This record gives sequence, C-alpha cells and structure tokens, in this order.
Amino acid sequence: MAAAISGAVAAALLLLCPAWASAAAAVGEGRRLHTLFSVECGDYFDWQAVGLLHSLRKAGQPGGVTRLLSCAEDQLPSYRGLRIGHTLQVPSFSRHPRTGDWYPAINKPAGVVHWLKHSPEADNVDWVVILDADQIIRGPIVPWELGAEKGKPFAAYYGYLKGCDNILAQLHTAHPEFCDKVGGILAMHIDDLRALAPLWLSKTEEVRQDKSHWSTNITGDIYGMGWISEMYGYAFGAAEVGLRHKINDDIMIYPGYIPRPGIEPLILHYGLPFKAGNWSFSKLEHHEDGIVYDCNRLFPPPPFPREVEMMESDPNVKRGLFLSIECINTLNEGLLLHHASVGCPKAQWSKYLSFLKSRRFSELTKPKYWKGQKVDSTITMQHVALSKANSEYPKIHTLFSTECSSYFDWQTVGLMHSFRLSGQPGNITRLLSCTDEDLKNYKGHDLAPTHYVPSMSRHPLTGDWYPAINKPAAVLHWLNHVQTDAEFIVILDADMIMRGPITPWEYGAKLGHPVSTPYDKVTL
Repeated sequence: MAAAISGAVAAALLLLCPAWASAAAAVGEGRRLHTLFSVECGDYFDWQAVGLLHSLRKAGQPGGVTRLLSCAEDQLPSYRGLRIGHTLQVPSFSRHPRTGDWYPAINKPAGVVHWLKHSPEADNVDWVVILDADQIIRGPIVPWELGAEKGKPFAAYYGYLKGCDNILAQLHTAHPEFCDKVGGILAMHIDDLRALAPLWLSKTEEVRQDKSHWSTNITGDIYGMGWISEMYGYAFGAAEVGLRHKINDDIMIYPGYIPRPGIEPLILHYGLPFKAGNWSFSKLEHHEDGIVYDCNRLFPPPPFPREVEMMESDPNVKRGLFLSIECINTLNEGLLLHHASVGCPKAQWSKYLSFLKSRRFSELTKPKYWKGQKVDSTITMQHVALSKANSEYPKIHTLFSTECSSYFDWQTVGLMHSFRLSGQPGNITRLLSCTDEDLKNYKGHDLAPTHYVPSMSRHPLTGDWYPAINKPAAVLHWLNHVQTDAEFIVILDADMIMRGPITPWEYGAKLGHPVSTPYDKVTL
C-alpha cells in the first residue's frame, strides 16, 4: 500500500511539474546537456558574458551553463567580475607557457580541456554546447533537435576557412578530406568532445607555429596574422578523430545581415559592426568599457520597432533590422537586470526603459524554436574532398546529382574513383536529393562529399513525377546555400567515368560562354 501511495504521489508530482518529467526523461535517455563559453578577465568580456547569460535564461536553454574564465595570476587581485554567472577559473594560455606566443584565442580549447579534466560537471553530462561570448541566444540550443549525433556534431558554417581546401589542411591533418569549415556554435556528444579537445588545443598550437602559411590567400584571415588559428585547430582536430559535422548556415546570423525568407536564426553573433538608420554599434568601441559596473548605464538605445517599420519597405531587409535592434535591446535588458541584482538603485524612468519592460518587447523576444524549420532546406553538410591541383590554375568545383538509392550509389563509387585517378583539379560535391523518409533508411552518406537537397522527384506544386528535375533543382539549392570561391563549375552525370582532368579554360570556356558536349540524338 505504501509503495502504491508513494508511486501515485510521484506520478502526481510529475503531472503537476511537466518540466521535472521532461528533465527526468532527458537524464534517462542520455540527454543531460551543458553549455560552455570562454572569456578572459576584463571589462570587455564581462559585458558580453552578462548579455549571453541573460539571453540563455530568456531563451530557456536547458541544463547548466559554465563560464570558462581564463585569468593570469597577476590579473585576479584586481578583477571585478568573479561573480558573473557560474564560473570555472582556468589557467590563462594568452601568453603560451612553453613558447611565449601571445594568442588569447587559444584559451578556448585550453579552457575546454581544463573543464574536462577538472570539473565534476563533465562527468555528469551527455551533450555539450559551446558558444562564443559575443552572442545573443534567441531560443534553446538542443543538440539532438538540431540533428547532432554521436560522431556527427552540429555546427555553423564558416565558409572563409579556405585552409580546409589547400596546403594548410594537407600539412596539419592526415585527413584533409574531413576538414569542415565550421565555428560559431558547436554541439556534440561528450565522448566526441573528450576525443577532440586535446587535438583542438595541440592543432591550434601547430598552426600558430606555422607562420609561413599565415597569409590571407591560404588561411582566409584578412589580417594574415594567424588570428583564426584556433578555428583551424578545431577543424583539423575534428578531422583527425573522424568527426563529420552536420553543418548549418541558418542557425546563426550576424546582425546587419539579411536572414533567408522563412528562417528564424537562434543565434545573433555581433562580431561585426551593424546599424539601423543613424544608429550603429561595434563591440570594438567598448573594449575598455566598464558598463557592467556603472549602475544603470546602458548602451545607446537603437530605434524603436515602430521607427524601424518606417525605415524599410522590403520585408526581408526589415527583418534584418529587427534582428539588429533585438540584439542590442536584449543586451541592454541583461545589463539592466544585472545592475538591479547587485544592488544598484532603481533606474530613472525613460521611454526606452519602459519599452524594455513592456509586454510588446516581451512578445518580440519570446523564445524561438528550431523544430518548426525544415531540416532538408537548412542543413548543409559540406564535406570537401581535396585534390592536389596546381594552385596556378583557376579554381574549379565539380558537381554531380544523385538520389537516395543503391542504383545511384554504385555509380557514385565509380565516378568518385575515376575522379581521384583523373587528377581533376579542385573539389567535388555530390548533390544528393532525398525525401525525409528516404533519408531515414539511407546508408550511403559517406560515399562522397555531399550536399543534401530536398527531393523534387514528385513536384511540390504540380505533383508531376519527374526525377530528372532534381539536377537543376539541386544545382540551384547548392548555389543558394553554399559559399564557394570556385571560378569554374564542372557538372557531370553520375553514370560517367573520368579518364583525365576536365579543365574548362582549355576548351575555351569563359564568362558568358560555357562549354558542353553536343547531343546529336537523345539516348537512354
């Protein structure tokens, strides 16, 4: 009887508290989640941390959040921000203890390695989300809802990491074909992070020491000073352990950019200057800003929503402006709440403060959810196969279109084998057209570098059954969703064998004058 009563009470508690039930289920299913972000001791990172932590609470991010705080011993006595969020102090690598190299960005992988080794949290977690401090989160970042799997982390697309396609990757990883251009947000299983983290750190050290390959034409770093070495450290470390990312170009946006129609980005990454009308914001202008410690001082307010409405008639441009003002408004809301939490006097009334506390602002910034967005139109898995082409030639990218079936899989194996033997310059991508149902059972994901596209075999508007339309539809999808620096595109059919390189300029191809083979008669 007692057991029955206790069981009934437990059931009642779960009915009354669905959040407890959800949390219990998540633990039972191996879905304990933890979020990490890395900062250094200083005002610049403190106001970013306040904004990020506030946005995570506002978004309803599940699980714990840890700020990895890198501080040198001589910084700690004067540092004012030890109580900002749940914090793990980690050794500072800004000045490398062995080489003396000054590179603060290495604190990110060094902090993650320290957390894995020394924090009890790491022993009670199944999934980890890693963010940057200069981000505002608009909705929960849940790895398995984004499609992450063990061995297949989820990440945002960083197309400028051109070192994945050239000698840099060949020098720093035994598997350059696995080098993924990713960053911004990383969501992965804890076992993958444990395998990756030490290599993330050591590969970052390698790239920092490889100064002869820091140039912009090799790394894509506009400064040519090795500042994005940490990003390559991650990409090369992940390649070494065989992680194949699920890459997405829509989950994150820089304020000032225009979102794709119908897409609600979950992350605002304010790493670049942005503006709305005559108002503008740049984080670099606040590098020494102690705004966190100045009671009730906020960043200059942006235009109100009704003012933005009148600025722009194009609905997509207008959405971009709304994201820009949402970013700074959420950051200011976090500062306002932080000031109140540390005992600052009540802020004097203003029209702007009234707006930040209004139902209107609350409605505009309520959590956004990823579940409602079409995975097949947003997830871009862009794995690059490297060839050892002579860099003096114009850049080429080869495409071929297939569908999810064994019929196309054996053709893919043959074409890919001949591609490698042919010495074809540049990279190759398989455009794989699949329905959601086909993808669930498809086994040929690793046969070629692949870009996944929605199937048009059954036309979504007319209902016409015509699988061949997938070829132009897939090319269009690739052009719209993948950034490429190729000057020439070669498009082949899957049922082909290459006997040598196909170099368009040698056949007279140029802008406005493509080259093709004649089809004197239709053959099947």
